[in-house]
Amino acid sequence: MKPITANLLNALILIGCGLYGYFLLPLGPGEHQSVTALIPAFAGIIFLLLGAIWTSKPKIAAHVAPVLALILIIMCAMRFVKINDWNAKKYVFLICILSNLIALIIFVNSFIQARVLKRNQ
Repeated sequence: MKPITANLLNALILIGCGLYGYFLLPLGPGEHQSVTALIPAFAGIIFLLLGAIWTSKPKIAAHVAPVLALILIIMCAMRFVKINDWNAKKYVFLICILSNLIALIIFVNSFIQARVLKRNQ
């Protein structure tokens, strides 16, 4: 899979998870809706913007996207381990972690392939 495709899929998954987490996630007793549930959706919008400039400024987008994915992995993992029971909220964090991890692996793999290609020329 190409990095730009992984970026787009990651963006759509994050937007979906963020919107689900804010608008549709069932709340427990004493819980209230928090704007922080939209952080994945906002990050997904940033990934979409990076995808829009990927062809015109590939170096910027290809370096910002992995850093953002790594930050999101760390943020979601920190929240993931704090949730004790396996409920919908924990699954949303798991989906965000896996989506960003797969995208990060694809980004790093493309860096490695570009380095090998450059070295062989």
